Amino acid sequence: AISARPYGQRAVLKFAHYTGCQSIAGRFTPGTFTNQITKQFREPRILIITDPRTDSQPVLEASYVNIPVIALCDSDSPLKFVDVVIPANNKGKHSIGLVYWMLAREVLRLRGSISRAEPWDVSIDLFFYREPEEIEKAEETAEFEAAADPTAAAAETAADPAFAAVTPDAFDAAAFDPMAAPTMAGFEAAPAAAPVVVDPSLAVPPQFVPEQ
Repeated sequence: AISARPYGQRAVLKFAHYTGCQSIAGRFTPGTFTNQITKQFREPRILIITDPRTDSQPVLEASYVNIPVIALCDSDSPLKFVDVVIPANNKGKHSIGLVYWMLAREVLRLRGSISRAEPWDVSIDLFFYREPEEIEKAEETAEFEAAADPTAAAAETAADPAFAAVTPDAFDAAAFDPMAAPTMAGFEAAPAAAPVVVDPSLAVPPQFVPEQ
């Protein structure tokens, strides 16, 4: 699956993730299908193209090596070298995501990985392109809601054992001295020294100074 259009890059990556295929999201390197010397050389058995106009290079190289091409085509899309056309709006992020979500679901159903009798548990929103501004706005909204909800903060504080250990019953205000220095094991305060007793007989007599 290939998509040079930004609106289809997220859908292509998700399609490859759920189906196990390879994907190229972004710029396509010329020679990927024809030049065996390049490190990115690939030999796919089939191509799924988001837009034949923007992805014209992989479509052209696929025609050189006889690779079938399935393309999402709008009313103005060129059909040269395209083998299977999926009529769709290949310029809208929601329509591109919807088509790739349906293709991924159908591939998994054909493989027998999921049942047709039950809905697929993967949300379609994962295939939609998201603007960087939308992601930042969603993160800021989540942080604001978490800060504005005091019950959630109180629950987190109560769940923390470091805060739960300090309770009003366990706190002794009388034994608390804010000016006392903290003590550490092995560094207790030294005992008070004994008073020094001086023998008067050993005292040095004062020096005699004659009168002038």
